[in-house]
Amino acid sequence: MKPNQLDNLIRDIKSFLDKDVLNLESKVLLHGWNASFDDLEKKRNKVKSLGYWTPQIPKKYGGMGLSLSEFSQISSILGSSPIGLYLFNCQAPDAGNMEILIEYGSNYQKDKFLKPLLAGEIRSCFSMTEPGFAGSNPIYMGTTAKENNERYIINGKKWYTSSAEGSSFAIVMAITNPNSKNKYYRASQIIVPCSSKGFNLVRKIPVMGDEGEGYFSHSEINYENVDVPIKNLLGDEGHGFKIAQSRLGPGRIHHCMRWIGICERSFDMMCDRAAKRELSPGKFLGEKQLIQKMISERRVEINAAKLLIMDAANKIENLGSKKSKIDISMMKFYCANVLKRVIDDAIQVHGGLGMSDDIILSHFYRHERAARIYDGADEVHISSVAKGILLKYGLKI
Repeated sequence: MKPNQLDNLIRDIKSFLDKDVLNLESKVLLHGWNASFDDLEKKRNKVKSLGYWTPQIPKKYGGMGLSLSEFSQISSILGSSPIGLYLFNCQAPDAGNMEILIEYGSNYQKDKFLKPLLAGEIRSCFSMTEPGFAGSNPIYMGTTAKENNERYIINGKKWYTSSAEGSSFAIVMAITNPNSKNKYYRASQIIVPCSSKGFNLVRKIPVMGDEGEGYFSHSEINYENVDVPIKNLLGDEGHGFKIAQSRLGPGRIHHCMRWIGICERSFDMMCDRAAKRELSPGKFLGEKQLIQKMISERRVEINAAKLLIMDAANKIENLGSKKSKIDISMMKFYCANVLKRVIDDAIQVHGGLGMSDDIILSHFYRHERAARIYDGADEVHISSVAKGILLKYGLKI
């Protein structure tokens, strides 16, 4: 896409967000996902009619065909609203599931699962994290899928399976090759319809008191003798971790640019509050030097985060995720911490109002604190960066 075309697209999407999304956002946050579902579908149909549907997906699959760098800029706009990405059908976890189904799915899997997902007719989820195993070590898990007469029998417990309530299918990470000498080739990814017998949604996990519903929820799921055909295996058996890695590089770009959208909105709210909040007649909060320090430091950090993201996106496109892993890790933990500081300072500047649900900052804080945990905890990424750098100096850790 030519630069002027991208600029026009960004402008148009910003305008759509202001005119069509923010009012609906208020309804969703106040009344819930289910009560707002019909309105959400109307907006999704409008997005389709405008030609903005699935911007991250290649044109041959009905998307806009934006590059990773181009989509990153769109994602930063849509990410400023909790419903923005959903309305354009480029929300996690569906976006990641679309990408791996396009790359690894069989013709049967594309017809059965990918096509309705691309059309926005269904939602999906991704089951990987387990309550009994450290999420920072994704190859260490207890869920198993044992082959029996051309079928898999799946048993195990997963949690933080985001958006499971109302989803049509889950992509489940499970151990299929426990005796493989290479620990990275023990797990596979298997598609499981959520209507399957033994797919038990135990509960929606409250996040800082907010249980959520539908797309805005995270579930604990018991897989009890779930029986699916072997044709539901995604890619090759034992390649689950490899598929997950190919998903996570671009996925982290998507997350980080969404966080930029949240940062920009929170920063704008913080500055507006500082400029207009009177401490006494004619004396404004923004005149205080400590508030000015917050504003200056957060602005610099947001700008720096954007540059890190665009640099990582360019390297993924040109070199691939594997050769860009240090850049991806630097971007991920840095952006997650910038997000934390921006939201926290915005709440601080708003005082008691910031802690309330009268404005969106408390929602951001509840649901985005996990940014420093999911898709690799900060500590894992920090260690990975250091190891990668020291390796260049001859120290292998």
